[in-house]
Amino acid sequence: MRTAAILPVKSFARAKQRLGASLADPVRRELAQAMVADVLQALARTEEIELTIVVTREDEIAESALAAGALLVRDEGEEGQSAAAGLGITRALEDGFERILCVPGDCPAADPAELGALLRGHGSGRPEVVVVPDRHGTGTNGLLLAPPRAIAPSFGPGSCERHLGLARAAGLACGVERLPSLLLDIDTGADLTVLRERLAGQGERARFTRAVLSGPGFARALLTSGIA
Repeated sequence: MRTAAILPVKSFARAKQRLGASLADPVRRELAQAMVADVLQALARTEEIELTIVVTREDEIAESALAAGALLVRDEGEEGQSAAAGLGITRALEDGFERILCVPGDCPAADPAELGALLRGHGSGRPEVVVVPDRHGTGTNGLLLAPPRAIAPSFGPGSCERHLGLARAAGLACGVERLPSLLLDIDTGADLTVLRERLAGQGERARFTRAVLSGPGFARALLTSGIA
């Protein structure tokens, strides 16, 4: 089954603004870009994903996206993650894809093996919606739709249950899969602390994010913010 991943990417000047209390803008931008690069690498290494569609108006991501073999779709309006996912879905359908996996750009520990297992286990035999929740169990860090317009993406607070409710209302099979590598997205200083701990035993995964987290600029930012 032809599968596309959709990766909405907010412009780096606007990305991760909740980290502003913990990180100065240059470091915050550098971290946002590194996390997206790591997610792109994970998607490119997932054999079950034929193409990654990056939806963004951020010019700085173009080089990383093209290097990973991704397709760029311009998001001129930048009206949020749900709208960006919708643009990606439209393009996926135009190119004949039969299911999509929408993932965020702030889960740098994403594991190709876990993503592949998810795709092998779901969405190939019947219309289906699978939600991968965040570590709090309320948000959505992965959304598998088969077919791509099974439901309209509706990200934001409470989106896990909202996506399941939309699937049930449409009469579709639906379920929740907790993928360890997608549980953690990065919004706050507390998330950064958890991320550093989690990546400590992850080998070579998330190498771009690791480089930022181990850099002198990041260390200075943490000391200044008091979360080191």
